[in-house]
This record gives sequence, C-alpha cells and structure tokens, in this order.
Amino acid sequence: MSDKPAVLIGSSLGIRQVREEIECAARSNAKVLITGESGTGKEIVARLVHDRSHRARGPLVTINCAGVPDSLLESELFGHVKGSFTDAWRDKRGLLESASGGTVFLDEIGEMTLRMQALLLRFLETGEIQRVGCDRAAQTVNVRVITATHRNLLEQVSEKTFREDLFYRLNVVHIEVPPLRERRDDVALLLDYFLKIFAEKHGRPLPQLGPEAIASLSDYDWPGNVRELRNVTERLVLKSRADAELEMLVQPRHRARPAAVAVQPVEPPIHEVLFDRLLNGACFWSEVCEPFMARDLTRRDLRLVVRMGLEHTRGSYKQLVQAFNMPPQDYRRFLNFLRKFQCHEVFQSFRMMKPPFVQPEQAGIARERRPPVAAGSAGRTA
Repeated sequence: MSDKPAVLIGSSLGIRQVREEIECAARSNAKVLITGESGTGKEIVARLVHDRSHRARGPLVTINCAGVPDSLLESELFGHVKGSFTDAWRDKRGLLESASGGTVFLDEIGEMTLRMQALLLRFLETGEIQRVGCDRAAQTVNVRVITATHRNLLEQVSEKTFREDLFYRLNVVHIEVPPLRERRDDVALLLDYFLKIFAEKHGRPLPQLGPEAIASLSDYDWPGNVRELRNVTERLVLKSRADAELEMLVQPRHRARPAAVAVQPVEPPIHEVLFDRLLNGACFWSEVCEPFMARDLTRRDLRLVVRMGLEHTRGSYKQLVQAFNMPPQDYRRFLNFLRKFQCHEVFQSFRMMKPPFVQPEQAGIARERRPPVAAGSAGRTA
C-alpha cells in the first residue's frame, strides 16, 4: 500500500455514514467486512480502520485473493517450509505471520476457493499458523483480519460457493461503500482533490473547471466509480491547454437520465462485453489482462472470456491467440498467463462441441462459391 495517509473525500450522507462505521470499527479488534462496487475505495476504508486503531503502529499487510492462484495463495498466507514444493528452497513466513500485531487485509475474499475458505476459517477459530509442508502448527499469531469484496456473499452462500460459517465469522462489522452515482455531491470535491494531486505530480498548471464542465461530470453515472474519476482527472491534467478545450474534454458520452424518464437497460455480463470487443479488434493484453491485474476483473470473468473464445475456435488455443489480436509469438506467454492464474481450460471438451449455426442464406453463398465438380469425378451423375 501507499505510504501516503489514506483520505476519504466527500461530504455526502453515504460518506458520513462510512466515516461513522470506520470510527466504530477502529475502537475494537472485531473483524470487518467491506463491500461495494469495484473502484469505490474499499482499500482506503481498510487503511483508515487500521490507521485509527490501536494497531496503527503494527504492520498493515494486504493481498488480493483474486490475483493469486489457489496453489500459491496458501503459501502466501501461511508460509511454507523448505522442500514442501518445487522452488521452495528455504523456509518462508506467510503474510499472516508477518502481520502479527497488526492487520491483514484480504481483498476480493469472494474469489477464494472453498478449500482456501476452510483453511482461513480454521485460522480464524484457532489463530494458529500451519505452514505448507509442515505437519504441525508453527505458532499462534495476533492479527486482525479485514476483508473486502464487490460480490454479494449472501448470494454466494445460497449458491454454495461461499461458506456460510465463514461469512458470519467475517461479517462482524459491515461497512458498505456507496457507488459514486449515489453520491454525486462528492464529484466536485473529488475533482478538486485529484486535480491538485496530478498537477503537482506531473508539474502541470492546475486546470480551472467551469460550471458546465463540473455539472457535466456530476451528471455522469461513473460505472468505474472513484477509480474511473481519478483516471479521467489525470488525463485532463495531462491534455488540457485551455479552459475552452477542457470544457470539451470533460463532457461524458453517457449522462444520467432524469429519474422520471429513466430506463434501466439490461447490461450484458462483463465477459460477453469483453469478448465482443476482442472479436472487434481489441487486444487481449490491454482489454483483459491489464484490468485483471488491476483487480477490475476477477478470475471468473477471465475464465468465462477464455471459454467463450475456445467455443469460438473449437478448442484451438493457437486460433484463439489470433482471434484475440495477439501476435503469434505470444502463444506461450498466453498459455503461461492462463496457467499461472488457474484459468487454463482443457481444450478437448471444446473440440466435441457442435459448430456454430450457419444461416441458410450464408450456406447458399458458400455453395455458390464451391468449385464445380470436374467431369468424370465420382460425384458426377447421369
């Protein structure tokens, strides 16, 4: 995490309630579950809980459960002993042990597998660390656990993908971070804060936003929440030359509709949106890999994109590299990336799938283009 102090910007009712929950959580050692959409600032909330607690002098250790394969997550959390697996050349302390006396922040806890959930539950009940490859608990550690997720864990409990006993163990203090579209009054404050930050960082003059520009940005729905606003603000600082040009740059393409006539379209799942973009020329590395590494996409999203691609190519990974607009030499890199994050699919099951449906008129065109049968061939009729 950054060495700069965490700051929660905003004066809306939703943010005031979040601040109250932070103060409540900081007064105790209770476990904290932070929920909210991606980009709302859940990591900032976790830092504030730690910084204002009596554990502030201890370490704050964070790990993204969605970005670490299950085979490595156990070692990262609990540590391992020498020789327990390939490349385990020495004993290693896990993050839970390193955070003793402080706080560990488990981001995207909803992506943790059932096996890892069972191991985490055992630690929460006993406080004992058992390193990978060791047949007994190494020691008991004193660490506070804060978790976060953008998923609905109760739905996952009902779907049997998240343990009910673990959910109630983690959900002692619950902090819900509202999306930016529900606290539009905070947009102007966030703009002012980020403009100053990036103007200083890049050595650029501080842009002056006019009333129409601020109103336009406040009307935007911000699907990427504060993270999207931060990125837009940095782009404005880097590109703006004059206030007139700035007014044009900040007008969002999608404004919020008035409540009286608002129509909520059914948005397709993110993996379908990404797959369409890839088939229309976007590159896998920039369109899927970068958001995944930035924790904007989950492993489930990545797996579904790969599955749709393999259905499209009938199980051919080499054709998938081409379909996802990667150079041929990236074939090995692509496979290694999928294996690293346990998103590699067995291609044989896709080879057995039926070919995609072809419209009758397309089939007719294909027949017309087929070369005529040569005289004397086996296919000639009298």
